[in-house]
Amino acid sequence: MALLGTVHYEVRDGVALLTIDNPPVNPMSSGVRFYLSQHLETALGDAAVEAVVITGKGRAFIAGADIRDFGKTPNPDERPKQPAGALIEASAKPVVAAINGTAFGGGLELALTCHYRVAAPGAPVGLPEIKIGLLPGGGGTQRLPRLIGAERAMAAILSGDPFDTEEALALGIVDEIIAADLVAGAIAFAKAKAAAGGPHPLVRHRRDKIEADRANPAVFKAGEAYLARRMRGQFNGQMAFDSVRAAVEIDDFDEGIRAERANFQRCHDHEQRAAMIHVFFAERQAARIPDVAAATPKRAIANAATVGGGLMGGGIAMCFADAGIPVQVLEQSQEALDKGLAVVANNYARMVRGGRISAAQRDERMALIEGVLDYDAIADADVVVEAVYENLDLKKQIFQRLDATMKEGAVLASNTSGLDVDQMAAATKRPGDVVGTHFFSPANIMQLLEVVRGVETSAETVAAAMALGKAIGKTPVLSANAPGFIGNRMLGGYTQQAGSMILYGAQPEQIDKAIVDFGFNMGPFAMNDLVGLDLGWRARKMAGMKPEDRPLTAIVPDKLCDMGRYGQKTGAGFYQYPEGQRQGQPDPAVAALIEETSKQLGIERRRIDDDEVLKRCLYPLINIGAGLLDDGIALRASDIDVVYIYGYGFPKYRGGPMYYADQVGVGNIYRDILALHQEYGDVWRPAPLLKKLAEQGSSFAAWDAANAAQRAR
Repeated sequence: MALLGTVHYEVRDGVALLTIDNPPVNPMSSGVRFYLSQHLETALGDAAVEAVVITGKGRAFIAGADIRDFGKTPNPDERPKQPAGALIEASAKPVVAAINGTAFGGGLELALTCHYRVAAPGAPVGLPEIKIGLLPGGGGTQRLPRLIGAERAMAAILSGDPFDTEEALALGIVDEIIAADLVAGAIAFAKAKAAAGGPHPLVRHRRDKIEADRANPAVFKAGEAYLARRMRGQFNGQMAFDSVRAAVEIDDFDEGIRAERANFQRCHDHEQRAAMIHVFFAERQAARIPDVAAATPKRAIANAATVGGGLMGGGIAMCFADAGIPVQVLEQSQEALDKGLAVVANNYARMVRGGRISAAQRDERMALIEGVLDYDAIADADVVVEAVYENLDLKKQIFQRLDATMKEGAVLASNTSGLDVDQMAAATKRPGDVVGTHFFSPANIMQLLEVVRGVETSAETVAAAMALGKAIGKTPVLSANAPGFIGNRMLGGYTQQAGSMILYGAQPEQIDKAIVDFGFNMGPFAMNDLVGLDLGWRARKMAGMKPEDRPLTAIVPDKLCDMGRYGQKTGAGFYQYPEGQRQGQPDPAVAALIEETSKQLGIERRRIDDDEVLKRCLYPLINIGAGLLDDGIALRASDIDVVYIYGYGFPKYRGGPMYYADQVGVGNIYRDILALHQEYGDVWRPAPLLKKLAEQGSSFAAWDAANAAQRAR
């Protein structure tokens, strides 16, 4: 196969400079590996060369692996005689990594084999392999704990989150930050180290951190808690944890490396890896809108505003402040404003107590948030997000006011979970500037942002909203304007089936357990208790709905509300919450109420097993998702996967509902839905696209590929 990428070689003032060149971000590729080793051999064998500097061309050092090499086997004569790391660690000459930009995955692992590391300001380093179903397989799980301690290393490896340059310096990952000419500074640094003489330090020989960790078994407690809380069921999480533990518990470094490689291979061969790689690429694909060119001018967002300072408005304001964007929070009274800002301040205080941010960072962010009481005060904002409660008439009034107030070119956004964005746009004289931005609660934490495109939303506004989502740390996904958009439209089928099954024979705790065992963080009934059963109950009362007109699935939750059981907020809902506990306990009174309701409705209860629970909860997501694709509400099946993973807790290691459908087999799912349609009626009518793919023996992935090819023509 043709080698991908190269490494340039030159000698400057007795120092060999190796410059990695594999645009755009210098991923570790067949060519980079081959030429890096070849040039290291040349430099180390040249008596006129006293030191070596390795750097990257452009904006990255090495940003992970080159996906173009995946699944390809290099020819024997294109393989390096010795790996670059082995040559470096055998070298008597100092080898310096000059980290000019992003050093992720194999890039950081290469740097950790070098004797020294210097970096330019703003060059992040990290080991993100956990995000694609793998673990660092080039010595990262063995060297990083030796350098910064197992607890810090484990946190970085399990989360995949990078270190910024200053933090890397403070931890000792980087020896020096060179603010001016990095290459010139690195050469001077290398010459000084060569003049000082060896032996030059290798991370593999460091013992102080792991000996301290070995004497403190509690060092693994935080990692165990993270696995249980954030990575339950994720195979590579446990393998990464075991690999870091090996760095502490195994005396011989090379034996630890062998343990890491064995665990890496287990992850590589595991079915979860393909699912997580699917998600990795789906996230990036979601950012590409076919009819919005990459060159579309993006409106600069230098300042922002929210209308409403409640739970959502305050959380959205935090998103802007966390990204360094000044934001004004508009409320209608001083009392409401003070209450909202106090909640924001308490959220930041909790983050400080938890060690997530420093007190100085809290103060910086709070200083970016300004409370105001008059629309004129926000007139110069580049983007304004309306964040009042879900009442279309109220939102339309606010958009009329924003239209009269905001400067020309401002993005007018609505944080709505499912209302008609086009009606809000019609209340203005600039519908092209109006867009939906559906944040998920809590807004400052949840990663998903549904960007909702109205009929008249301009390409520039779509581009601005998508770019804004990325700027504030969200994963934006585009939806067309339709009731419930993508996520909540699908959620209705999931919750409806859960509510139906308790009437036909299941209990809430059985359904929730089956869903949690599948990989969700919580089941539908625990979620209902968390959100509050009274929301739907009050909405039905406000709408004047008669008891006999309620959906069957609303009867039990409404009866619970009539008893004062609203969920966690009242200490009881579908579950009991003794003394304010967040973990609900099954309640025999609820079981009796459900059985009594089934009897009143003339429903004969029967045994419902976990397999049926999963099918009846998950298959509506797939069927409704297929309908959204048919109707053009979602652009891609992979977009739906991203929405459900980052907005609704679908387990990432299962790839999302549409990817999961392909693994089960669309034909198998279609046959099951046909049977359910026959038994339960129109609610289970198969979507036309599902039927079509099943009859063709096709898949949602193939549908995505065909549509992408058609758009490219």
